[in-house]
Amino acid sequence: MKKKNTLIAILLMAIMALPAFAQQDRNKGIIKSSLIGLEYEVKAGFLIGGMAPLPLPEEIRAIESYKPTVAIDIEGNVTKWIDAQRKWGVMVGLRLENKNMRTDARVKSYRMEIIGDGGEKVKGYWTGNVKTKVNNSYLTIPVVAAWQVAPRWKLNLGPYFSYMINGDFSGDVYDGYLRENDPTGSKVEFKDGKFAPYDFSKDMRKFQWGLQLGGEWKAFKHLNVYADLTWGLNDIFKKDFDTVTFAMYPIYLNLGFGYAF
Repeated sequence: MKKKNTLIAILLMAIMALPAFAQQDRNKGIIKSSLIGLEYEVKAGFLIGGMAPLPLPEEIRAIESYKPTVAIDIEGNVTKWIDAQRKWGVMVGLRLENKNMRTDARVKSYRMEIIGDGGEKVKGYWTGNVKTKVNNSYLTIPVVAAWQVAPRWKLNLGPYFSYMINGDFSGDVYDGYLRENDPTGSKVEFKDGKFAPYDFSKDMRKFQWGLQLGGEWKAFKHLNVYADLTWGLNDIFKKDFDTVTFAMYPIYLNLGFGYAF
């Protein structure tokens, strides 16, 4: 019985010691990575921005409302410092992010493809109000240069590459009229609360890329505060999509916190 109690006590002490050994192994791994110039970080934040044409086309006469809605991101990255002073390095990350917005614009002779009551699609030129809803999810890989400006400040600049996991670009037209096929075609009016939906979700590109410019401030030993501006450089719509006659680019500011190991 005494031997049995002794064995149980030894097992309990071994189980209690496991987290400590795991922590020691993790600390050893972090120290080893630091010695060869590697740093790890996990980040979480929210995005503010939208899909915008540049410059604003003449068809859009006024932006009557804009709502960024809730958009979040989660990222893990690793930085490899390439000099002994750790001033310059390369950061590679993997980010899961949402890019959303809601807008209401007043337009004139705006190319549009609406969905009729029977599900048929009608193309033409719309004059009136257009409500747009964007809800997109991306898997993004930033590959940027890192510059340690000061002990607490770090800047980054470089390209990012995104794959769209889910995409929704849809909305409604209301309070106006549609000229079918061309600007002088048959006139179809939508007034007194009448509206027609549209959906361009299937016409969006899966792969997008752009530039990222960011800054990070070390608030505490492991806690960082960051801001990243991402600017898309290719049209969010496919090359053969001709309903929207101008290019639209995702432009978003990402604000959040990071934990550095």
